[in-house]
Amino acid sequence: MDSSKGMRQIKTTTKDGPRFREEHQPLSPMARLFHEPGSNVYVITIMGCKTKINIDVVKHNTVHSLNWHPRFSSLQVLDKETGSIRWVPTNVNFDDHVIVPKIDPNIKFPDKFVDDYISNLSKSPIDNSKPLWDFHILDIKTAEDEGTGIFRFHHSLGDGLSLMTLFLSNTRQSSDINALPTLPVSKNSGYIKFTSFWSPLQVFWNSLVAVMMFIFTMLFLKDTETPLKGSMGVENRPRRFVRKTVSLADVKVVKDAMNVTLNDVALGVTQAGLSTYLNRRYGEF
Repeated sequence: MDSSKGMRQIKTTTKDGPRFREEHQPLSPMARLFHEPGSNVYVITIMGCKTKINIDVVKHNTVHSLNWHPRFSSLQVLDKETGSIRWVPTNVNFDDHVIVPKIDPNIKFPDKFVDDYISNLSKSPIDNSKPLWDFHILDIKTAEDEGTGIFRFHHSLGDGLSLMTLFLSNTRQSSDINALPTLPVSKNSGYIKFTSFWSPLQVFWNSLVAVMMFIFTMLFLKDTETPLKGSMGVENRPRRFVRKTVSLADVKVVKDAMNVTLNDVALGVTQAGLSTYLNRRYGEF
């Protein structure tokens, strides 16, 4: 993966418009961190479709949304004088970002082909001479999907919440193709509720312990030695992606029975499966 030290200066073509008249801003410290060797992170989102993917529709919607998003229509250019990386607006050629490989429709193992294709994406970075994202459309029928879309972008473009919001803005309701999707709003407040006299003291104590553990970890504590702890250079090893479809209705049944959130169910299942795997393969930890 490229690091900030390996980034080169790039000639850019700017556009007219209020957004492009803004002064070039440097990357935030967190975005810069994602360019450091060993921390060069890409996010890969996989979307299976029940119908064939219309490439023209994808490009049309992408142009209208991503083309005006500052980070998705800007280069990350290294300033050799200051050593900082700055956002530089540019014209986006969507043919360079929407990739449709030619695939034999009679391929023997289509599901394995999709898994291998996704794994190969993790082995090579996106050329920094263009905005650091691309969208791959695999026009191949698998066991459960008529087509697969793979959205890859550098983590410096945003965090999970902002990227999911952007992803949803590219979708439409099935009942109205011109309407944006709506999300249910929880009636429960997100603020901490103190139910007793001791609640504030518990919050204070838990926060104090968390801060102290963070400080101790920085000073002398180390992670437990497990098969999950990688050695030096583990970030450069090939990745393997395996997809598994889970019924949302089944997840909701568990959620309602335990009075938790969907995220709680997904995290619990993942943790239980990982723990079981480690115990079976490596013994008790």
